Amino acid sequence: MNYKKDLQEAKLLKTRRDFLRTTTKGLGAAALSSLVLPNLVQGQRSSHPYMQGTNGILDGLHHMAKAKRVIYLFQSGGPSQIELYDYKPALHEHWGKEIPDSVRGGQRITGMLAAQSSFPLVGSKFDFRQHPVTGGHFSSLVPNISNIAEDICVINSMYTEAINHEPAIVFLQTGSQQVGRPSIGSWMSYGLGSPNKNLPAFIVLLSRGKSDTQNLNMQAWNNGFLPSHHQGVRFRSGHDPVLYLSNPAGIDRASRRRELDFLTKLESEQKSIWGDPEIDSKINQYELAYRMQTSVPEVTDLSDEPDYIFDMYGPDARTPGTYAANCLLARRLAERDVPFIQLYHMGWDQHGNLPSQIQQLARSSDQASAALVTDLKQRGLLNDTLVIWGGEFGRTSFSQGKLTKENYGRDHHPRCFSIWMAGGGIKPGLVYGETDDFSYNIAENPVHVHDFQATLLHQLGIDHEKLTFKHQGRRYRLTDVHGKVVKDILT
Repeated sequence: MNYKKDLQEAKLLKTRRDFLRTTTKGLGAAALSSLVLPNLVQGQRSSHPYMQGTNGILDGLHHMAKAKRVIYLFQSGGPSQIELYDYKPALHEHWGKEIPDSVRGGQRITGMLAAQSSFPLVGSKFDFRQHPVTGGHFSSLVPNISNIAEDICVINSMYTEAINHEPAIVFLQTGSQQVGRPSIGSWMSYGLGSPNKNLPAFIVLLSRGKSDTQNLNMQAWNNGFLPSHHQGVRFRSGHDPVLYLSNPAGIDRASRRRELDFLTKLESEQKSIWGDPEIDSKINQYELAYRMQTSVPEVTDLSDEPDYIFDMYGPDARTPGTYAANCLLARRLAERDVPFIQLYHMGWDQHGNLPSQIQQLARSSDQASAALVTDLKQRGLLNDTLVIWGGEFGRTSFSQGKLTKENYGRDHHPRCFSIWMAGGGIKPGLVYGETDDFSYNIAENPVHVHDFQATLLHQLGIDHEKLTFKHQGRRYRLTDVHGKVVKDILT
């Protein structure tokens, strides 16, 4: 078989088929573009003062950015706002009493409560302390986060429509409860690119607060319909942080370089024939992987960190793959200008035995979360780094299962939950939003998932309505057709 002849015939075939389209519609579209969008045809960049020039799809920023990078500390499983940040003494006064119908209002519950005949209210077993400056209340479970209260903004009025874990996580990360949409990090990579060419623009780190925990769906950091090189790259603990990155036995770096050069030549020829943009993504990924062979071992090697830094993040910081070690690694990645760093800490799903389990999760995350904010601040990085802490939904104010003075559980609750944010132009020392006396419904300043997403992009200099991608005949965006910037929490 003559492969060279077949390749040449394929090129000629495409040329004949495209001739009329190229010389009529193609030229006509170019002519129209030259009238409507002269900068696009002439290759000129906008002179708008905020168009500082990105290497993503955007010609530049839509407005002045307050943040250059994001570290998202996602607490997977739905941390109980009642045990952590949303102080509700009324729940102790009504301990064991049925939740009033006027409060519950016929709202849906999960299938796990279908056989439960009563819904007794239960207050937190843990003490709360009011911060003397911010006025916010913090549980004894999070003493270190309480100590940085003047640096963070606690939002107690988040809400979502999703009531089960996977749709809720995917909704918060992609703007849709159905899988297949790009995640926040992928949108950011697509829109802004990255100033660091030796590391991915979107990096994912996973940790487990306890061993028996629900796994995550990789769709939470997927690129969806965006080009595949915008997908989040997971860094693992151990000898090979990125799978298949190291050269196999018998292949040195020079040999790898020759192989990539040859592949690039072949795939460029293929792109010229078929015009498939995914070919560019493959070339980009090959080249990035080659550069990562030196950059990844350097950034993941924590041996050059001084002892006082490990002491700051806690004893687990010396153990790869723990939440504390990942928080320290996140700071190192932020120093190297990685734009989006996503940590997932699994295990916050406490349907039963909540008092014991939430202590375990809080111990594994409280010190390191606070240390990360403090560490960024003392290095001058907090001002332009947006740090986010929170899960996919909250927990019910009534007990799931049998209620005793020492033990209880809480089911999923989408109607209100708490997160906090720090740095990146977010007002520090603020407690925003309020729930009713039972932490069941929002009483003041509701913040929807899409509002949160719009605010995040706004701090990066992106108008959430203008970062779009045309897919299947429709222009999609992270916030779908919703979302408003929560200006009250911005500096």
